Amino acid sequence: MDHSEIAQKRLAAQHIEGQKFKKPEQVVRWMGAMQAQNYPQALWAIGKRMESATQAQVEQAIAEGKIIRTWPMRGTLHFIAPEDSKWLLALTSPRMLASSKGRLNQLELDDAVLQQSAEIFQQALNGGSRLSRADMMNLLENSGIRVDGQRGYHILWYWSQKGLICLGPLEAKQQTYVLLEEWAPQAKELMREEALLELAKRYFISHGPAALRDFAWWCGLPMKDVRLALELAKPFLVSEEVDGAEYWFSGDSPIPANDSSLHLLPAFDEYLLGYTNRSAVLPVEYSGKVVPGKNGVFFPIIVEDGQVTGTWKKEIARKSIAFEFNPFSPERDLPASWQKEAEAFSNFLGMPMTL
Repeated sequence: MDHSEIAQKRLAAQHIEGQKFKKPEQVVRWMGAMQAQNYPQALWAIGKRMESATQAQVEQAIAEGKIIRTWPMRGTLHFIAPEDSKWLLALTSPRMLASSKGRLNQLELDDAVLQQSAEIFQQALNGGSRLSRADMMNLLENSGIRVDGQRGYHILWYWSQKGLICLGPLEAKQQTYVLLEEWAPQAKELMREEALLELAKRYFISHGPAALRDFAWWCGLPMKDVRLALELAKPFLVSEEVDGAEYWFSGDSPIPANDSSLHLLPAFDEYLLGYTNRSAVLPVEYSGKVVPGKNGVFFPIIVEDGQVTGTWKKEIARKSIAFEFNPFSPERDLPASWQKEAEAFSNFLGMPMTL
């Protein structure tokens, strides 16, 4: 297995190629977690792995609580399945909370203030209520809790990590907050080793072939837990060594397509972001074109035959979509299949495409 085959296997494992899912919640459950700090791009990440999806269909799944958005790993927003919320947060949040203690102290957010804010949120959201971020800030201010200097953000983040609240659906284009217990009543609780096994299986089956350090970066757990998780999952996986690194994946992985392909993937897509070593799909010399300035902001990517070959963006004007493509090698033309991909994205948004 070489880098090209790794890329092709990942396309199939992530269902970017081959069989697609019918429902948004099936995509999220399969992937384990999907990075979602850029909300519109994350919607397309789900839609790209579905049959004839629309943005309205994905947002309907969010509105019905079939997908939830919260901070389960690395302190970053992800889409996850509601039934996974309890065990996933129990596994990943302790390390994030421990690392945040210094910042909470700087902001003078002690246990008393945090507990008071929890009681305020519990009372205001109880019974299925949803409140915007501005409303949540007003609740705190009206109760004598300052929200300036990122204090409000860190209070929301803290209680999301603790599993009290999570993000609800958009209302009037404003993000809402809900009580996690009410929004995800079907959430499961797992013993620690059960949770580690489930997380490792979910990652390597959906993201494989991947190395141990890829999994470690993705989940953000201590290496002791990462190694144990992989050890527990090994009976369900196979491995191959490539360039001195061991790659793990499902022995039942879908067969990669042999035909040439082109995909317009969103910014922050798991195909690129789900690994710490991205050299199998993105040559190091081009990484600065995907993440200019190394500031953590990823551009949407063009993927040809498994390789990232450029970036793209959309322009919406007069209720239609125009596309701008920026291949790493501007002297070559994109395959004609770009038009099919652009049409799929336009159909996802429900808007016509301008050639």
